[in-house]
Amino acid sequence: MSETNQNSPLIQSKLPDLKQSMTLKYVKLGYHYLITHAMLLFLSLFVVLISPCLSTLSVQDLHDIWGYMHFNLIFVFLCIALLVFLLTLYFLSGPLPIYLVDFSCYKAEDARQCPRQIFMDCASMTGAFTDQSLEFQRKILERSGLGESTYLPEAVTRIPPNPSMAEARKEAEAVMIGAVEELFQKTRVKPKDIGFLIVNCSLFNPTPSLAAMVINHYNLNGNILTYNLAGMGCGAGLISIDLAKELLSVHPNSYALIISMENITLNWYFGNDRSMLVSNCLFRMGGAAILLSNKRWDRFRSKYQLMHTVRTHKGADDKSFSCITQREDSTGRVGVSLSKDLMTVAGDALKTNITILGPLALPMSEQLIFFANLVARKVFKMKMKPYIPDFKLAFDHFCIHAGGRAVLDEIEKNLQLTDWHMEPSRMTLYRFGNTSSSSLWFELAYIEAKGRIKRGHRLWQIAFGSGFKCNSAVWKALRKVNPEKENNPWKDEIHQFPVDVPKFSAI
Repeated sequence: MSETNQNSPLIQSKLPDLKQSMTLKYVKLGYHYLITHAMLLFLSLFVVLISPCLSTLSVQDLHDIWGYMHFNLIFVFLCIALLVFLLTLYFLSGPLPIYLVDFSCYKAEDARQCPRQIFMDCASMTGAFTDQSLEFQRKILERSGLGESTYLPEAVTRIPPNPSMAEARKEAEAVMIGAVEELFQKTRVKPKDIGFLIVNCSLFNPTPSLAAMVINHYNLNGNILTYNLAGMGCGAGLISIDLAKELLSVHPNSYALIISMENITLNWYFGNDRSMLVSNCLFRMGGAAILLSNKRWDRFRSKYQLMHTVRTHKGADDKSFSCITQREDSTGRVGVSLSKDLMTVAGDALKTNITILGPLALPMSEQLIFFANLVARKVFKMKMKPYIPDFKLAFDHFCIHAGGRAVLDEIEKNLQLTDWHMEPSRMTLYRFGNTSSSSLWFELAYIEAKGRIKRGHRLWQIAFGSGFKCNSAVWKALRKVNPEKENNPWKDEIHQFPVDVPKFSAI
């Protein structure tokens, strides 16, 4: 995502100033607790009311009731059988639950680390950039939020660069096989057990496909169903999750393997168009592999259950469609151009997405306030600001695509998130850079490495992509995740985080 036009509003409306009042804060928390636990409170009140009646029953009354049941065993057995039948019918007729058994993130070898000064030295020695373009890239890096340990492929950092098809395949194989190999070790699933394989990579789509590369490497079954998603940007990872959900909903007892990545080698821009140079400064090497299952017995070993996916596509609008475009510059060099309208477009897509997601995920307390606000504004024409729901009441953790500092700043401000909620996204951007569709999984890995995942926690993944798209996925933790037992890309260095990331860091 672009770092340009940082002052453009992501969401025009803000939360009411009254929310800053400590008194109203506690009033709202009490209201939220009352609505959320309304059924429990009602049952408690019901028990209190019938307790006096139950207390009047004597031992003889209880004996008479037991005797009545004793002489009507057939009726009792029929009731129990009917109850068991209805419960079985309910569980079998409902949609198959989708479990995230586990996931893994590819962490490149230390030799691929590219500190910012090395980045600038390599860019200068290529001879492809003017002094003005080099200075522009320096300014972007200094304000990007990226640290000194992000990764770039060898073909880009070597002098002279070698952006060849062979090097691109080498990078793709290293990322995909590295992530998948670790995932198979963690889950103990055999490659031949995989029923569906979905690979998403926007800009590198060779023949044979990336999915075919995985099949060839692991000698997967010939009847495996494969899908190769291309050109769908950084939001393609959640599109893959949604596709896997649809497939698993109609194919019982199956595993779906998802690989989310981007390829840097053949998509490095060697021109001087500023709208295309931003991508060079932000995108870095990385990938993730995710294993989903609809086998009910996998619930006991899985980490999360997929609750909701919401996809928003604004491609019908010309400004949204053209805000991220792969094209040629005036000299014929190909790159990805980022429009100055990107932040506004992203805000509009996010508003549409959360409007759909809200009724699915928000607690009833927030939905009632939102509905009352909507009626007051639309029906009674009252002059008041639109109410932005408090998503912190619905989700314990947030994984927001680490596309760039400007995106994270605007979402934090307009969704009223705290530094703690934004920490996984900011630290992922700092440590690994923008790894495209896989960044959400580096963020979830960060949360796990910090030991923050508890049973019952809900987390919200948000991703943006060209087209323009905004996608969401909601997960529920099925168990507590013990970081000491996890093979995690943050494992050896999590004690160093979080770190302070200044707004400006000179190179």
